[in-house]
Amino acid sequence: MRAARIAVPDLVSNSYFPAIAAIALDFFKREGVDVVHELIFPNYKAYEALRDHQIDFVAAPAHVALAAFPEWRGCKFLMALSQGMFWLLILRADIAAAPGDVSAVRGRTIGAAPMVELGLKQLLIDAGIDLVRDDVRIVGVPGAHAPGISFGVAAAQALARGEIDGFWANAMGAEIALRRGVGKVILDVRRGMGPAAAFHYTMPVLVTSDAALERDTGLVARGMRAVLAAQRALKADVTLATTVGRALFPPAEAALIADVVARDLPYYDPAISETAFEGLNRFAHATGLLSRLRVPYADVVAMPLRHLWTA
Repeated sequence: MRAARIAVPDLVSNSYFPAIAAIALDFFKREGVDVVHELIFPNYKAYEALRDHQIDFVAAPAHVALAAFPEWRGCKFLMALSQGMFWLLILRADIAAAPGDVSAVRGRTIGAAPMVELGLKQLLIDAGIDLVRDDVRIVGVPGAHAPGISFGVAAAQALARGEIDGFWANAMGAEIALRRGVGKVILDVRRGMGPAAAFHYTMPVLVTSDAALERDTGLVARGMRAVLAAQRALKADVTLATTVGRALFPPAEAALIADVVARDLPYYDPAISETAFEGLNRFAHATGLLSRLRVPYADVVAMPLRHLWTA
């Protein structure tokens, strides 16, 4: 049995769910890999741990890799955990705003995680919002850095306490806010609420390092197959999400996760298309994370393992 470590920046969420499901449903064990997961927040610290050879895999937003691997040098994308930018904008339920109304952010304080906020900022810019002129304050979320706390859950709690006007976070945080009656969905680019170009800003991906690939390509391939198997199993039977939730989540979130994951299933495609990669590069360049507008696809995607997407 080979040993491996995988980092996620947000555990109690749907964002990187196939990766943690592969652990809870024993797909790693079936591949002969004894894996442990680590919650490493903020997200860029998870990539730093990968860069520093402390872990073997990261399940996290694609663009954040640039914080630890400038110009994409030294990392390789293995697969998409799902397609498209996956965060939602939730505003307080008492704010008069309709779904898709980007202007509702004017004069508001919005909570967002480090590096995650770049997606919201660029979306607002593309929609004609000037953060200074329109007095949009994007801030951290109180309590989000506490040990073991997941960002989306902390954001929903902060919204309920009235500490922020809204938050930009995963669908688990959104679901908690909606079910408690304290928030409502304003932007969700996957489902047509927001600028269409924002869909390809980023995506949740499984990433390894060039060093890990050189050290043990077989281990990386086994880990990738495990996560692919979990992704396919969830598509075939979404009730497995509840099994994963009961193993890893607090009871309240465990009861919600299957409903949240069910809405994501249309986006459960492991392929990283050249169109998606081009969109990611445009976003990274626009936000100053990447100096070059065009980076060759084959420099970043693990080409020798790409066949596993359809194996």
